[in-house]
Amino acid sequence: MGSAVSKPVPLSEKASSAERETDMTEQASWESYILINHNALQRDQHIFNLTVPVEGTPITNQRSSGRCWIFAATNIFRLLLIKAYQLKDFELSQAYLFYWDKIEKANWFFEQIIATAHEDLSSRLVQKLCQDPVSDGGQWDMVVNLVQKYGLVPQALYPDAYHAQNSAKMNWLLTTKLRDQAFVLRELAAKDPQSVAAAKEQFLQEIHSLVTLLLGPPPSPDKKFVWQFSDASGRAREVQLTPIEFAQQAFRPRSISRGHPTVSTGRLFSLVNDPRHEFNRLLTIERLGNVVEGRPITYINVEMHTLKNAIIAMLRAGYPVFFGCDVGKFYDRDRGVLDTDLTDLALGFNITLSMSKAQRVASGASSMTHAMVITGVHLDGDRPVRWRVENSWGEKVGKDGWFVMTDRWMDEYTFQAVVDFNFVSTDVQAILEQSPKVLPRWDPMGVLA
Repeated sequence: MGSAVSKPVPLSEKASSAERETDMTEQASWESYILINHNALQRDQHIFNLTVPVEGTPITNQRSSGRCWIFAATNIFRLLLIKAYQLKDFELSQAYLFYWDKIEKANWFFEQIIATAHEDLSSRLVQKLCQDPVSDGGQWDMVVNLVQKYGLVPQALYPDAYHAQNSAKMNWLLTTKLRDQAFVLRELAAKDPQSVAAAKEQFLQEIHSLVTLLLGPPPSPDKKFVWQFSDASGRAREVQLTPIEFAQQAFRPRSISRGHPTVSTGRLFSLVNDPRHEFNRLLTIERLGNVVEGRPITYINVEMHTLKNAIIAMLRAGYPVFFGCDVGKFYDRDRGVLDTDLTDLALGFNITLSMSKAQRVASGASSMTHAMVITGVHLDGDRPVRWRVENSWGEKVGKDGWFVMTDRWMDEYTFQAVVDFNFVSTDVQAILEQSPKVLPRWDPMGVLA
């Protein structure tokens, strides 16, 4: 027989030996059993000695949807439009890109189902494709695909419908219908290949109709809209452009700060830090995308200091940075803090966690779950101490919508930063010319923020 379980030592006795100021969080959450480190909170001040000159307002709110990547991207795009039109408060329509992303992802899904029709339904690849075919999540290259094909519109011309803000029921309906259609396409591919293309087009029209019913018809990408607004001086103005023409203004190379290199939104690319793989290597994910024949999803895998140096260079030139991270780890939603020292598991539970970043990714313990925007950093000499983060969870979360991220947290839980060619070395630029290492569709780097 196994040995008897020893009598556990009461948690209060273990915790009583700690000689530092701690406090329990609110009883309503699971964190009520973890001791908050007040010394860490005192260090995590929302004070930064390097910030971009313009931070877009208002703070945006994705509500009960997974559109963080669209919000993070449009929060960057809007800055160039704020400058161009001399605006005070301005939002781009996140719902406009969300609408077209659903359509494009459905088309992408159909193409992948047809291409893998020879594989067994129970294969890992087919199962992954069917798992979440029209996920709310996405990646930087996906949003670039959408903007280049459909453009941008002001939020005033296409505001959020109910199902944009509360997407779960819509996603259930679309996913269920897509799986139903996938079975038909697989059967046709085996028995009547000539009819597959026509069936796919019919199915796509059905999905298009569903999305339009749920989100409302959007402005046409190639028809002029009329946008009336007041600029920062209060002067009434009117613009008539197509969404494609409007987007070209956000993608036009320009300099925000005099004397600094220009940034072109269209030539921004992703640096990632994935210690499982060789650094200075181009990565891509098998069968991951949204727009067929669009820009592929690629990442340059670099060491963390290369990624951070590129971000700081962008900030010095006045440009905010889209980044992807694992937001749910060691964070305080109310205070807006991301800090690995925030909660003390050893003090609260007498346990320690020893996995490396690579081990956490490999085991499924960590992945990119959220996209936000970095607009500032606090430097001690050339060493980053903490980072200023613009979130998209509304003004009631964090400090008026803003988060502070410690540099240690960034090392452990940040995976991606989107930067311009001008702010990395020629050696890093050259990596984009490599043939990418293809990771399987189910790889953690294929998780959509």
